[in-house]
Amino acid sequence: MLNSFWNWFVIGLTVVNIIACWWLLMWTKGVSNREGDAIGTTGHTWDGDLQEFNNPLPRWWLMLFHLTIVFGFVYLLMFPGLGNFHGVAGWTQLEQYEAEMAAAEKAEATAFAKYSDMKPEQLMASASAMDTGRRLYSQHCAMCHGSDGRGATGFPNLADDNWQWGAGYDNVYTAITNGRQAAMPPLAAALGGDEAVGDVVAYVRQMSGLDVDEAAAARGQTKFATICAACHMPDGSGNPLLGAPRLNDDIWLYGSDAETIAYGIRNGRAGMMPAHEDILSEERRRILAAYVLSLSQ
Repeated sequence: MLNSFWNWFVIGLTVVNIIACWWLLMWTKGVSNREGDAIGTTGHTWDGDLQEFNNPLPRWWLMLFHLTIVFGFVYLLMFPGLGNFHGVAGWTQLEQYEAEMAAAEKAEATAFAKYSDMKPEQLMASASAMDTGRRLYSQHCAMCHGSDGRGATGFPNLADDNWQWGAGYDNVYTAITNGRQAAMPPLAAALGGDEAVGDVVAYVRQMSGLDVDEAAAARGQTKFATICAACHMPDGSGNPLLGAPRLNDDIWLYGSDAETIAYGIRNGRAGMMPAHEDILSEERRRILAAYVLSLSQ
């Protein structure tokens, strides 16, 4: 709501600009001072006899401009546009938005009603449900996890059977609904410096079957058991409750090279997936969860 000054300022500026458009139209419409075959000119002459004519616009064209100006005044009378004046039609963009959203929700409820009683296995077996899930995935998930669900650096692969936060439909649905917040703290100081970080890197790479310095890996095992095993488990199998990834396989969220692993240990990691509870309805989330789960099967 505008205060009194800005209210009248907007009204005055709008009205003056429309009137100025009419004045400009009348000033530049051209003249027809016909006396026999004589036509009005602007009075400009070049090279002795080269004149600039000021022919009038076609009458139908001129009338269209006038109608546009009239339409502008009628529109401002009917709808908001003049400061705090709401228009005699009583229209507001909020009411229109709410009406359109209500209509969309009603149409959605009708379209999704047939899926409401389906179990996850039935949803995955339904071609129409999976087509819907594919569209939802493309709109809300593909930008991070890839169009084929195979992820990217820092974004988990959804097309395999490795689940950072736990397998199964319920875990996938929870992740979509509430989001996920992974947090690995910087551990260089706790491990004892860069040399100790290098040893732990060697041990972590050894667990996944990569070639490493055996002596460094042996030293790193002790550090790992003391500092890292609390989240990643002593055998590196990970902890889905914390979102701590498995380290004893060949699946790497950020990369398997020593430099990348050392960076994560030294500086920590903070992966975040946003919650979609306020973005997607429950039925949409159910179908999307079933589709995501189907990618791994």
